[in-house]
Amino acid sequence: MILAAETNESLAQMSNTLVYSSMAVYTLAFLAHIAEWVFGSRSKVGRTAAALTQQDTAAAKVTVQVKKAGGTAVLERPKVVTRSAAGTRDVPDGPGAAGGTVKGDLYGRIAVSLTVLAFALEAAGVVMRAISVQRAPWGNMYEFSTTFSTVAVGVYLAFLLAGKNVRWIGLPLVTTVLLDLGVATTLLYTESDQLVPALDSYWLWIHVSTAIFCGAVLYLGAVATLLYLFRDSYENKLANGGQPGAFARSVLERLPAAATLDKFAYRVNAAIFPLWTFTIIAGAIWAGDAWGRYWGWDAKEVWSFITWVGYAAYLHARATAGWKGRKAAYIALIAFGCFLFNYYGVNIFVSSKHSYAGV
Repeated sequence: MILAAETNESLAQMSNTLVYSSMAVYTLAFLAHIAEWVFGSRSKVGRTAAALTQQDTAAAKVTVQVKKAGGTAVLERPKVVTRSAAGTRDVPDGPGAAGGTVKGDLYGRIAVSLTVLAFALEAAGVVMRAISVQRAPWGNMYEFSTTFSTVAVGVYLAFLLAGKNVRWIGLPLVTTVLLDLGVATTLLYTESDQLVPALDSYWLWIHVSTAIFCGAVLYLGAVATLLYLFRDSYENKLANGGQPGAFARSVLERLPAAATLDKFAYRVNAAIFPLWTFTIIAGAIWAGDAWGRYWGWDAKEVWSFITWVGYAAYLHARATAGWKGRKAAYIALIAFGCFLFNYYGVNIFVSSKHSYAGV
């Protein structure tokens, strides 16, 4: 018989202090990212418009030579602007939030440094929570939320450490993390305590940890997909001779090209899809051990499968002619919406064996 470990209240309180401290630092990182966008130079924007103009000019100058009885007839090809699928338009990436200036880049580096500090504080808070109860620190919605945001920031920083140009994710990421922690520490907060019997299993470490990691990566893919839709609309408007507003030129021009954003979203979603598949399988095995059946059409099981189907449809759409680009992006956002409902909606509003409402 395994005796339940006692809760160390001092360590639990230290965990809360670390989480609140991380929120304060994330707030400073948020302000630094805002400064990066505001004070970054706009002098280097306009590259998208210039690139599209050069493409149109080159297309307009294309001639067709027709050999004809000893002479050559030169016909000008009419200028035609077509809406390109993602990845086919040759448009350079934007200079980034900083706009390529020293001042803007300084604020950006400060923002990243503060994000690293906040991540360290939050991660320490998660570890302290685990030590205080001597179990995995994701036994309820509060713990899941704090761990989820920690992993999401960790994945983002790992991309930066690997030399990937993903600083454009910084502002939406920090904003979302602040919202997540705000909800977690107010509406979802649960006192540090032991697990209910059904969760007291080594599968908690395997199944839930992979679910958290998958969700964090899928979140980054969703951010890239959403920004892709805005950037693609901007490029299409320019390609068709439109004039976007000043705000669109200032913000969207600095983002990576639509093709770059679309490629990033596809790669992260495709890379994490097998692990999400494993997450569902691991959950089924755990259900067999805990409840004596592998699948019982519980709400959490159903929505996990719906999420899996959504991302499978997205990956299939990416490989299907006529569904690449915006149509596939809409499917990806719907799939991520299913993931969010699977967490918040099922846990709070649906009666389920997986529901942690009130815990």
